[in-house]
Amino acid sequence: EAGFEPVVGKFPFQASGRALTTGHSEGFVRIVADEGTGFVLGAQIVGPEASELIAEVTLAIEMGATLEDLAATIHTHPTLAEAVMEAAENAMGRAIHTLNR
Repeated sequence: EAGFEPVVGKFPFQASGRALTTGHSEGFVRIVADEGTGFVLGAQIVGPEASELIAEVTLAIEMGATLEDLAATIHTHPTLAEAVMEAAENAMGRAIHTLNR
């Protein structure tokens, strides 16, 4: 049967240094990808600057990027954009700032 086998990675803004320093630590980034290929299928972002952060995931979907691509992209510290990288790492079981899925 054709279709995707979804895998989900999540990163809470409560674990983000930048979110904590701004006092806006409610919310999360959740990335959905195909487990077999790692292709990014979608994301949900709730919290500070969500309308800005979704652009990275939109580009990833458009260009056929994988979780590995998102995780390997340099994200400066401390920024909210790191949450996208952290969610991708979580989906692959390689998170270091949160418990792995």
